Amino acid sequence: MLLSNHSGYLLEAGVDEVGRGCLAGPVVAAAVVLPADYRHGLLNDSKKLTRAQRELLREDIFKDAVAWAIGEASPAEIDSVNILNATYLAMHRALDLLQKQPEYLLVDGNRFKPYRDLPYACMVKGDGRYLSIAAASVLAKTYRDDLMGKLGLDYPHYGWENNAGYPTKQHREGIMQHGVTAHHRQSFTLLPEQLDLVVS
Repeated sequence: MLLSNHSGYLLEAGVDEVGRGCLAGPVVAAAVVLPADYRHGLLNDSKKLTRAQRELLREDIFKDAVAWAIGEASPAEIDSVNILNATYLAMHRALDLLQKQPEYLLVDGNRFKPYRDLPYACMVKGDGRYLSIAAASVLAKTYRDDLMGKLGLDYPHYGWENNAGYPTKQHREGIMQHGVTAHHRQSFTLLPEQLDLVVS
């Protein structure tokens, strides 16, 4: 069973991101404040859940959370400031949008750029340890998957509706055959010989 609280603060926000390793699309972060004594039998790291489970959990999180928000950083911002700093940017944007100011932050991973003067703790594999981080992982994942699915309708050669922008064989072959788009991260290793081919 995942833990419901770490700090003892009532307004403890879990923060997680998705999309750092993608070749296309934004990096997306979510912040979620759950009730301090929250319990949920299914909620877990989004990577351990099926798409159907994530969809069900998203609705539960929307209903049960004290506050939640989603932030993103664009491919252009990733190229400008690098993926790590863009991840912090997306996290801070999510925190900016929370309906209630948290008292403490639980951040998935081992590094974080401080947000205002809020105390925080970094939790390696936190999305498998704390409910609030798991909830943030579900919201970030479902939001980004939906976004990439919609972009895939406009750019059908890359399989984004299935790979969400990650470097699959289909995605690499799409870049090789059709070039790169404005949604690709130019600073990432796509296919160097193809970077001069840009899809309008």
